[in-house]
Amino acid sequence: MDATIYHNPKCSKSRQALTRLQEAGATVTVVKYLDQVPTKAELTKLIDDAGLTVRQAVRTREAEYKELGLADATDDALLDAMVAHPRLIERPFVVTPKGTRMARPTEAVDEIL
Repeated sequence: MDATIYHNPKCSKSRQALTRLQEAGATVTVVKYLDQVPTKAELTKLIDDAGLTVRQAVRTREAEYKELGLADATDDALLDAMVAHPRLIERPFVVTPKGTRMARPTEAVDEIL
């Protein structure tokens, strides 16, 4: 099975999800999203396909969230901020032919393996 993970190697949840995919025998494409930032359209698709709201996909504890005053931001403004400041993107997103999930908790990946 092929899988794509939007990965931050410094994130323990992201590392756990990658390990889970590898242990399941998946052929994994790793997208280091801090270096290869998804476009607004790609990010919107990931969020929609995972069944999340934009607000559920943003990291509210990052300094940029407060600095940019995003608490009352619209979805469109949040998406723009996430593309401009990819640390705001919750992680990791995992995509397989069976669907897309936010691997929080890590076991959520099992639904699409």
